[in-house]
Amino acid sequence: MADFDSLIARAEALVHRLEAVLPHPLAPPDWVASPAFRYRKRAGSGLLEPVKHVATIRLHQLREVEPQKERLLRNTAQFMAGHGANNVLLTGARGTGKSSLIKACLNEFAPQGLRLIEVDKADLVDLPDIVDLIAERPERFIVFCDDLSFDEGEPGYKALKSILDGSVAQATDNLLIYATSNRRHLLPEYMKDNLSYQHMEDGEVHPGEVVEEKISLSERFGLWVSFYPFSQDEYLAIVAQWLRGFGVGDAAIAAARQESLVWALERGSRSGRVAFQFAKDYSGRHPT
Repeated sequence: MADFDSLIARAEALVHRLEAVLPHPLAPPDWVASPAFRYRKRAGSGLLEPVKHVATIRLHQLREVEPQKERLLRNTAQFMAGHGANNVLLTGARGTGKSSLIKACLNEFAPQGLRLIEVDKADLVDLPDIVDLIAERPERFIVFCDDLSFDEGEPGYKALKSILDGSVAQATDNLLIYATSNRRHLLPEYMKDNLSYQHMEDGEVHPGEVVEEKISLSERFGLWVSFYPFSQDEYLAIVAQWLRGFGVGDAAIAAARQESLVWALERGSRSGRVAFQFAKDYSGRHPT
């Protein structure tokens, strides 16, 4: 009997060990803990972690992107009202406010029940599990994929493509996907891809299968929002906006103009990100 009890105990210990390493179904988080969540993998199992410190950026703080702001705000408002709305791909120059605009939209609509789930591209294969988890929730959800691009053969590419359009298990009405990328077509493009183009007798040119496949994912986003490099005047306006936000007076802002241009020249970019970094440094060196 003692041997039998020992065998049972060992079997139970083995089961506990297996349970610790085997994947578990995605469990719901505390939905009121935060308006934003991150999807993470732990020991092979998915987990939605509440974001403790959500970015506080607001729409009025984003300058020189008014057309882009209007389009994303309108789409998100339609979504929150239960009307037709599209998945969105925000593309273009780096540091121009693509991610910040999505975060600002979250802060705008969070009191109305908007929630954001950030998912890395490597974890997009688990997107159907997230869709199933939130399907019956009363909130509205944006799945946020930042700096999205794929290499050939990455599994997340097909998972995202299926959820956007073409899968039997499509996204629910309370979910949209907002993605940012510096690359419009999300996949690397090579010179050899041009060889697949077909040149017709009447002069028409038709893209081949390789090119069609590379543009098929971005085409599944119903709304494209494009961002462009800032001019010098636009850059200076953004610098002034951030300096005011840090409590710098108008006279000091005018005096900082040339210094901000040198800062951008050294960085090789007149982006909104560079403007914010300059304003943060300048206000730190000249506290009010």
